[in-house]
This record gives sequence, structure tokens and C-alpha cells, in this order.
Amino acid sequence: MEFEGDTQDGFSGRTMDIELGGQEIITIELDTLDEDPNDFIDLLTDAQCEVSTWVKLACEYLKKDLVGAADKIARKALQVFEGNGSTQSIPPTYYLLANIQLALARKAPKLILPNARRDDMSKEKPKEFYYESVVNFLRHARTNAQKNGMDPAEERALLIRGIYQLATASLDDALSSFESVLSNKPTNIVALLGKARVLFARRQHAQSLKSFQQVLLLSPNCVPDPRIGIGLCFWQMNQKAKAKAAWERALEVNPKNWAALLLLGLEGINASKDLSRNEADRKMFYFHGTKYTESAFRLNQKNASTANALFSILLQKGDIKRAQKLAERTIQFADILGVVSAGHIHAGQLAQADGLTSDAIKHFNAALKGNPKNVLAAMGLAQMQVQNDEIAAAIHTLDTLTQPPNNQKPLEALVMLASLRGNPRPGISATDAATERSKARDLYDQVLKVLEGATGDKVLQSKAQANFGDDVDMFIEIARLWQEDNQDRLRSALNSAVRASEANGYSNPSLLNNMAVVKHLDGDFSEARSLYENALTSASNGVTGQTPSQIEAISTTVLYNLARAYEDQGEVSLAREAYEKLISRHPEYIDAKVRLAHILVGLNQINDAHEHYKECLASQKNNLNLRASYSQFLVQHYFKASREFVIATLREFDNHDVYALCAAGHIFFHEARENRDSGAKAAEDRRKGYLRSAEVFEKALQLDPTCAFAAQGLAIIAAEDVLDMSGGKSGSDVVARRLQSARDALDILGKVRESIGSPSVYIDMGHCYFFREEYDRAIDSYETASKRSQDGYDLVILQNLCRAWYAKANKDQSYLAIKNALDYAQKALHIAPNEKVTLYNLAMIEQKGLEMLLTIPPAKRTLVDLQRAVEQGVQAQKLFASLAADRSSNVPYDRDIADQRRKYGDSLMRKVEDNLEAQRQYEGEQDAKVIAARQKRQEEKERLEALEREREEALRLKAEHLAEERRKAREETQALMAAMAASSDEEKEKRPRKKKQQKAAAEEAAEPAGSGDEAAAPPEPKKRRKGKLRKEGDKNGNAAPADVGGEEEEALFSGEDEDRPAKKRSQKKRVVRDDDEEDAPESSSRPKKKQYKSKETISDSDEEMS
Repeated sequence: MEFEGDTQDGFSGRTMDIELGGQEIITIELDTLDEDPNDFIDLLTDAQCEVSTWVKLACEYLKKDLVGAADKIARKALQVFEGNGSTQSIPPTYYLLANIQLALARKAPKLILPNARRDDMSKEKPKEFYYESVVNFLRHARTNAQKNGMDPAEERALLIRGIYQLATASLDDALSSFESVLSNKPTNIVALLGKARVLFARRQHAQSLKSFQQVLLLSPNCVPDPRIGIGLCFWQMNQKAKAKAAWERALEVNPKNWAALLLLGLEGINASKDLSRNEADRKMFYFHGTKYTESAFRLNQKNASTANALFSILLQKGDIKRAQKLAERTIQFADILGVVSAGHIHAGQLAQADGLTSDAIKHFNAALKGNPKNVLAAMGLAQMQVQNDEIAAAIHTLDTLTQPPNNQKPLEALVMLASLRGNPRPGISATDAATERSKARDLYDQVLKVLEGATGDKVLQSKAQANFGDDVDMFIEIARLWQEDNQDRLRSALNSAVRASEANGYSNPSLLNNMAVVKHLDGDFSEARSLYENALTSASNGVTGQTPSQIEAISTTVLYNLARAYEDQGEVSLAREAYEKLISRHPEYIDAKVRLAHILVGLNQINDAHEHYKECLASQKNNLNLRASYSQFLVQHYFKASREFVIATLREFDNHDVYALCAAGHIFFHEARENRDSGAKAAEDRRKGYLRSAEVFEKALQLDPTCAFAAQGLAIIAAEDVLDMSGGKSGSDVVARRLQSARDALDILGKVRESIGSPSVYIDMGHCYFFREEYDRAIDSYETASKRSQDGYDLVILQNLCRAWYAKANKDQSYLAIKNALDYAQKALHIAPNEKVTLYNLAMIEQKGLEMLLTIPPAKRTLVDLQRAVEQGVQAQKLFASLAADRSSNVPYDRDIADQRRKYGDSLMRKVEDNLEAQRQYEGEQDAKVIAARQKRQEEKERLEALEREREEALRLKAEHLAEERRKAREETQALMAAMAASSDEEKEKRPRKKKQQKAAAEEAAEPAGSGDEAAAPPEPKKRRKGKLRKEGDKNGNAAPADVGGEEEEALFSGEDEDRPAKKRSQKKRVVRDDDEEDAPESSSRPKKKQYKSKETISDSDEEMS
């Protein structure tokens, strides 16, 4: 059998000629093959064609995707060759059959779902069936090849085995097979493609790209198109523009390339999700992406990636049935684990929507089996578990997802897990519930960090803002978690909830009210008022989904809170109007009536306030909060009635009411302290009153250990030592006991201070420190109390500060402390100018200051201070004289002591002049010493500056000298270079002239020699060695500089150098020929020729080298 055509295989163009019987030639048009190959099989059988013809025809059917026809041809060929004993043709036929099985496997499902709802593949054979056939055919081919002495590892066998190994993910074996082929034939297209795919699967994208590009260079029209792989490599290397260009080019080459259509479709859909693009561009990208994807699916409906990409498009269009089929198609045809998981997730979501809980759980579990860190699968499973009321299981599922090694924790899962942990569930202990709340807070913190951009990931932050930035419920839940533990976090969460609510286009009155309450508690009354008003307006406009009664309840609460804000802002009239409006709408609103009574008390309308309290008690006499407020009112305005009312509260309603106990303790203490009667019985009554007060306060603390008021009451009783149990003990024992009582009181007050910030607590602590002579701490306590008072200028606090500084000055003998005491005394006098106690204290402090300065040495005082103290001493004298002369009936000081202080001041004033003179003399001497030292220091500074100027001048002169030397060196170098250039030009001009002279001399010498036979034969000219010239350099290989002396140039070109005596010169670098160096030993016996010295570079002209 022979074929026509120039090629060895007999194929010409897209036809195949078959000779039948040596007489007839039948041509098969390969582009128009009949789908039924029976006629061609009969033809090839009758013509007894070789195996290459059978393989060619089968491959043509494979190209047309007629795999069944190709399989029939291959099996018939095997039958023919086995029948006629063509053993050499059997292995190639098995290879063909294996290749066909691989083609069938590409279209076969990987997995067949037993209960598929839409995509029933129960009649299809799985890929594994065809892979087993491939293995069998390759084994038969190897066995037959070995029997017939053929190479079982020939190229076809290696390629098919490599393709099979690549399809079954045996990457190392596949790469070994392809490398074996490429070692013999580096341009094998199939092997190069296989190697590129293996490298891509190994994520060696740069190496894979080179292999794909090599395939494209060798076969631009290769199928499959290597541009697809090139684009994938570029995409993985984050060169997405080049990737897209490669796929677009592949689509230009073959408009029906489904892979290019799919990849361009996915690229367009992904681009449409880029929030940085404008809306029009995103719509355009999505439109083109969906069109490409649909076209790809029409060309290849058995590709899992195409089906998976089309699923979301159909789901958005509402085509649930087709979407269900595509999800099942994805599961059954996917080779990649990620695509299988995506298919199960899609199927699970559809089952979840249809209420098929068991099917949904089955699919989600299958997705997690392939990828335990799949976010959608884990969240879908957790949702189904929550639906089944399996909260613990849902938490475990999400915990598994968010635990390491998952570095990028999905925000959706974190929010869901935090919500599950933050809500109480049955069967959990209080300790576990607290632990769960703590974990929920931590999870929400991670989400908030991403929302706030703390992680630095801008892309993740934008996604988080899109998904959770307007989630009001999430922020409300965060606020609820922090409500009891951290007010700052509570405020932050409520602020975020309000912003999210406004971003959604509506205002939630309850949310606004909560936010206003937080602002109110923070003391931001204006902002709270604004929020209350907004909430009230929002409630009046109606709230979606709430009944009128619910709206009225919200409005009532907001209006009450608004009235409280008016109160705190000092808007008494507005607050009164709001309370009266509330009472008119709800006459039994007790809280509003109590607050209105409080306002009336501030307006000095005591009787009207009393009437409101009576009305409240008439309707709710058992309300302990109301009774507590009324008790305070009675203590302030009807003290005698307060005792009876408080005792009635304890006896008739609740003897464990802490507020009533504290009120009773205060009443008992006040009665005992105001008992001014004398005598033993009165003293005993006072002691019993204090004791009863202490007992009541102690009981209050037993009921409520955090009651600061009761603790402070006990501390005051202990510090004042009103429970006198000293008996007949000595005075030292009493002092020691009182010091210890003060220490105990400080311990109590220290704990009270942590609970309340009242100035009274710090005043009490200051008293205790003062009694213990810890004046610094006493001063700190009084100053803190002054800062916490309303205006900071409380007269009592200022007097206490003055006393503490005065005591510290006496103890430390510190004039600075005296000045501070004087400052506070002057402030107190400014507040109460007619207070005689303050005047007496001021005079005492001024006199003490003068006394202190007169007793200390001049080195520890200044003339200014002494003069000021003298002026103050003069003023003190006047004050003491005025106080001693005051004849008022009742003064808070002893007139005799005031007169004695005046007389003592006179003795101090007599010492003033001597001290002033001594101080002036001392400071004059000190000033002279300072001036002398300053002058000496200035002289030393000038001397050092002069030395520095001399040094700088020397450096400048040295630098100028060095610059001048460098300039001369540059000029000499430039002159030398110019001379060298001139020497080179002159050498080029003289060289041809010398050769002409030498030639003429040779001709003249040849004429007499050739005129007779006796003429001696001319001497044999020396052969001129050819070779490259090189410069003899220094030890480092640098070229030697050229000689530029005039005498040397004449000896070089005039030819008279032999007549001249040798001139002794210093050894210089020279240019020699390589051949001369090689022949150096041979020519050592010859007379040395003068070696040429020339310029740095030599041009190899023809004349020089001839």
C-alpha cells in the first residue's frame, strides 16, 4: 500500500489517499467526515492499510469530538492486526485506544450523585472506569512491545502515560514522563504542554509560563491553545492585564474556545465586584462577563468550572431549577477539590432555601470534608444547626473555622460566632455565661478593628464597611455586651449604631434615647438634649412595626429624660413645663411628680412641693424610692418630722432598707452633736446617740458593703473619737488611741473615695491627715476637695488649706509654706471680708513670716522677700491693734492674746533695720563675686574663640596650597596628554614614508647583485611574524603608557638607531607581539632587535601586519 504526495505519510493537505488493490485510489476528505465510520472501516480493512492510517483517521474523528466513532475505528484496527498477525502494529493501536479512553474520561463525571434532584447521571460511567481502561491498554501495549522486541518506553507510550498521570494528579510521575520525552526531543509539543501544566499545578508559574511560551513559539496554532496557560500564569503572577490580553488573543484565534470564554467571563464578573470602579463600568463588566460565561457553557456543558460560574448568574435571574442542575453538575464533574466544595455549597444553599434540612447539612458537611476552612460551608452548616436548636454544635463549627491555621478570619463568621456566644442559652452556668460574653467581646473587637482600618488592609476594610458598616443590630448587640462593664465601649457602640441607622435612612427613637442617656450620664447635657428631642420627633412621626401604645410608651420615657436634661442644664422652666405635661397625660406618673417637687423646692415653694409628695404617698405609700426622697425632703426642711417618718419606714415597711438606715444614722448623729446640755447625763445621752448612729451605719454596711454613705459616717465617728471609752487612762494613751482611730478612719475613707467623688470625703481625709501631722497629704486632700467643689472657692476648704500650710511651715521652718498659707488666707478674706477669724489668721501668718525670715541666715533669704515680709509685718501690727481694740460683745479670739501678738511684733520690728543692712551687704558681696566670675568666664571664652580662629585660618591656608598643587598637576597631565596625542599623529605620518625608503634601498641593493653569476645570492629575508599586538602592562594587567621622547621617535622611524650608541634609559613598559613572547627561548641566541615602543593603542592595518 502506497500513498500519493510528497510527504512520507502520504497525506496531502486535508485529504487522505488510499490505494485499493493497486489500481484504484480513493480520497477521503478529512474536513467532511461522515459521523458513521463503518464505510471507512471497511475501506481500510480491504486496503489492508498500515497502522498509521488507522491512527490518522481515528485522530481526525477525535478532533471532531466524535469519540465513539474513533473508538470503533481503533477497536476494529486491533481486531484486524491481531487477525493478520501484524504484531508490530498492535502496540500503536493500544496506545490509540488508551488515548481515546482519556478523551472519554474528560467528558465523564468524576462522581455520580445517587439522589440527584435535577442532573441524573446514573446511566453514565465515571472517570475511574475509563482510567482503568487506560491502564489496561497501556499494560497490553507494553506486553506486546516487549514480545516483539519493540521499545516499551517509546515516545507515544511516555506521552500517553504522562497525560494519564497528569489527569490522575500524579504530578511527579507525569513530569518524569514528559521530561523523558523532552530529553530525546526537546520540541515535542505535547510533552512541553504537559510539563507546563505540571509546573502550573506546582505553583511554579514563572517556569510554567516559559514552557507555554515555548509551545506558542513552536506551534502558534496548537490545540489546546497555549495562550490559555500563558494567561493563567500571568494571572497568578498578578499581571492581570497581560492575562486578559492572552485570553482575548486566544479567542481571536478560535472564537469557539470555551476555555478563553470562561476565563474572560470570570474576569469580567470579578471586575464588576470592584467597589473602586463606578457603577456604569461595573454593570458593563458584569454584562460582558455573563455573556462570556453563557457562551462557554453552550460550548462545553460538561465542565464543572463553567457550570459553577453560571450557577450564580442563573440564581440571580431566579432560575432555581437550572441553578439546581448546575450545582449538581459541578459536584459530579469537578476534578478540583475547591470546585467540588463550591458545588456542594450551592446545592446546600438551595436545599436550605427549600427547607430540606437534612440534604443541606449533608452538602455542607461534604464541602467541609474537602476544605475544613471553607467559610460558606461552615456558616451554612452553623445556620442549619441553629435552625435545629443545636447552638453548641453551631459554636463548635464556627470555632473550628476561626481557629489557626486560618490566618484570615472571615468577618461574617466572627460576627455570627460572637452573636451566638453573646446571647444566653439554657443549661449554661453564670461563670460560663460570663466567659462566653468575654469571648463575644473579643470577637467583636476583631471585627471593629477591621472596620476602623486598624489592620492596614484597605481592601478588607472596604468589604467590611460594605457588609457590616450599616448593621444596626450588630452595634446594638456590642453595646449590650459592654453595658455593665465599660461605659466608653458602650458609648462607642451606640454611636456606631446611630450612624448606621442614619445611613439606612431612618431614625430609631429607642436607639436615640439610649444614646442620649449615655451622653446624659457623661455630663454632655446639650448633646443629650438634642438627641432626646430628635428621638421625640421620630417617635411622634411613628415607628414602623409598632402599635400606638408602644409609641406612646417610648414618647413618655423620652419626654421624662428630656425634662431631666432640662434640669441639669438649669432650664428650670422648661423642665417644669415638661413634668407638668407628663403629669397631665399620666397623673399617676410618680417619678415626674417627685422631680417636679424637687424643682419647687429649688424655687423655695416648699408647701407646693410638700403637697406633691403627699399625693405621691397617698397613691404609692409602699414605694421605698419615694419614701427615701421624702425622707431627704423632711431632713432638709422638717427635721423633727423626719425622725418619725424614717423610723416608721424601718418598722412598718422594710427594716433592711439601706437608705432608711443611713437616714436614721444621720439623724441620730446630728441629734447627739447638737445636744449642747452640760452634765453627766447629757454626756451619756450624746454618747448613746453616737453609739446608736454607729450601730445603724454598721447594719447598713452589713446589708450593702458598698454603701459609701454609711462607711463615711462610721469614719467620721471614728475620727472624732466621740465614742469615748478611755476611762481613766493617761493622756498619752488617749493620743495614741486617737491617732490609731484617725488611721482607721483613713482606711475607711480611702475605700469610700473609690466609690464616690464627693468633696466631703476628701475634707474628712484631710482632717485625719492633719491630726496625724501628715501635712503634705492633708494639703493634697484639701486641694482635691477644692477642685471637686462647685466653684473651687469654698470658704471652709480655703481655711483648712491655710491652716495646713501654716502648720507645715512651723514644722519645716519653710518660708515658702508661709507664703502659700498667706495666699489661701487672702483668698478666704476675699470671700468673707468681714470674717474676724480670717483677719486674725492673716495677721498671725504675716507676723510668722517676718519672724521666720529674721531668724534665718542671709544666705537662705533674699532682700526682696525680707522687704515684703517687713511690709506684711507692719500690716500685721495694724491688724492686731485693731483686733485688740475691738469691743464687740462676742469675738472668736482672745483680745489679750491679740494685744500680746502686737507687742511681740514691736520687738520684731526693732530688728528689721539691722537685718536689712546685713542682707544688703551680703547680696552686694555676692553680686560682686558673680560679676567677677562672669568676667573671667567671658575672657576665657574670648581666648578660646581666638584659638579657634587661628586654627581655622591655618586650615584654610593649607587647603589653598593643596588646591594649587592639584591645579598644577592637572595642567602637567593635560600637557602630557596633548604631547602623546601629537606623537601618535606624527608616527602615523612617518610610517608609510619609512617603508618606501626601505623598499627603494632594497631595489638599489638588488641591481648589482643580479648583473653577474658571481653575485652572491641575496640574503633570505627574515619572516615577519604575524600575531596580535598586545601591551605589556604592569602586574595588575594595566596597559603601559606610551613613550613620548623626541629622540626615541627619531630612532624609531629614521633607521639610524643602529649607528647610534645605545642610550641608557630607565626600564619602561613596552608593546610586544605574542609570537615574540612565545619564541623567546628560541631567539635568545640571536642579537636582540630593538623593540618598538608606541602609543597606548595600535591599529592592525594591512600594511603593518603584512
